[in-house]
Amino acid sequence: MSEQALKEKNQVTMTAFISLLIGGIALGTSPIFMRYAQEIVTPTSAAFWRLALSIPLMVVWQYYDIQKNNGDSTPSLNWPDMKVLIIVGLFFALDLVFWHWSVQLTTVANATLLANMAVIFTAAGGFLFFGERFSRTFIGGMFLALLGAMALMGSSFELNRAHITGDLVALTAAVAYAAYMVMSGQARKKFSTVSIVLGTAVFGSLFLFPIAVMETGNFIPPTLSQWWPLIALAWFTHVVGQSCIVYALAHLPAAFGSVSLLIQPLIAAVLAWILFAEALGIYHLVGATLIITGILVCRRGVRK
Repeated sequence: MSEQALKEKNQVTMTAFISLLIGGIALGTSPIFMRYAQEIVTPTSAAFWRLALSIPLMVVWQYYDIQKNNGDSTPSLNWPDMKVLIIVGLFFALDLVFWHWSVQLTTVANATLLANMAVIFTAAGGFLFFGERFSRTFIGGMFLALLGAMALMGSSFELNRAHITGDLVALTAAVAYAAYMVMSGQARKKFSTVSIVLGTAVFGSLFLFPIAVMETGNFIPPTLSQWWPLIALAWFTHVVGQSCIVYALAHLPAAFGSVSLLIQPLIAAVLAWILFAEALGIYHLVGATLIITGILVCRRGVRK
């Protein structure tokens, strides 16, 4: 590889890395918007609107993308290609459903920490099914970031028989999100970013709709002013967050993407401190340091 080609590759990789971090920051706002949304609608309804309200914005973006590329980026509508998008949407919908259920069945700390085990499941899935290989530097960074996530939970994490069901549901959410990350990374080799995010929103909302309408509670916000957290979830958390992540997955291994997303609980903790006066202790500082260090170490150990 020529020096110029290597330089261009490094620039693309750095752009993807920055995009991934921006996506993680956007997703880190999800628990904050969800806290407001769950005072208005049921948890699964919030997840449904998070996807459904993003569709009009994504359709406009898809149209612009097609026009910009003279029709070359038009997504294929044949069954084998559509099946990939359906599977991606299904795994994302499952992640959202199991995540929201886990928060109700166990502690928030347990649900958050166990859901972040998606890092391990993503690496395992990439290794077993798609031949991704990781250096010792990457693996060391991954465990540093995981230790940081554990430290961030502080003394809030607890093992309790009463929470076993919720803990298992949270782990199931982690498996679903890992499958979403791996499949999105594979889909990105063929589809554009906007096609994958739009497909995820369309098929994910179709899977979530029957569950949302069957839950006891509000499916639709009672007043117009109460739509704002749902719109924020859709337009910022989903459109910005997932678009940045899916773009990055075209240039980075899915496992590295899942490691970098451990920045989410850090962002959520800082926003909770600012908005809800939730105290930050020494374990938050230790956790933040380990997460950032782990991500940077992984960055050095990425093999593409």
